[in-house]
Amino acid sequence: MLVREAMTAPAVTIAPSATVRQAMRVLLEHDVTALPVVGETGRLVGIVSEMDLLRGAFEADPRAFARPLGGAPRGPEPGRVEQVMTRDVRTARPTTDVAELAEMMLRTRIKSVPVVDGSAVVGVVSRRDLIATLARGDARIRDDVLASIAAYAPDGGPWDVTVEDGVVRLRGRHDEQAERIVEVLARTVPGATRVLLTSAR
Repeated sequence: MLVREAMTAPAVTIAPSATVRQAMRVLLEHDVTALPVVGETGRLVGIVSEMDLLRGAFEADPRAFARPLGGAPRGPEPGRVEQVMTRDVRTARPTTDVAELAEMMLRTRIKSVPVVDGSAVVGVVSRRDLIATLARGDARIRDDVLASIAAYAPDGGPWDVTVEDGVVRLRGRHDEQAERIVEVLARTVPGATRVLLTSAR
């Protein structure tokens, strides 16, 4: 499966000059956990996450302490997205393999990855997007596999397709080339975690 089949698009972005409060409101309104930061030319310049926006946002409440808080008063908090965003951003392409991206996200503990096509931000892949893809029902995955076979391999004859917990099992009486084509088609279906092919020849 490719990133373009799992990503949320279009991407919800924000300008580096936006205020931290504005960014918080955009996160809440769109129910996302991170925003790609896009400059005036539309080029990606950073990403800002919930954690970035929360740093230093709250002052300690004296009611929570037995004695008055001491220490020097804090300086002014960052007011703009460009002051808190991450500038070194990991990105993906629409044609990146989802398995490769998921492995990178697990290894680096990154929660959201902007998807860029050329210099344009065309989507975002979050951990939630990956979970939603994997959570697709088996019946829907099976329907999509059969539809893909009908659309792209209509002369391949009948196929027995079963899906259990995202694992697609294909069985048919076909030559090796037809089997390979159908196996590849099944692997492109969102939610298909594994494809097993059994030849009935």
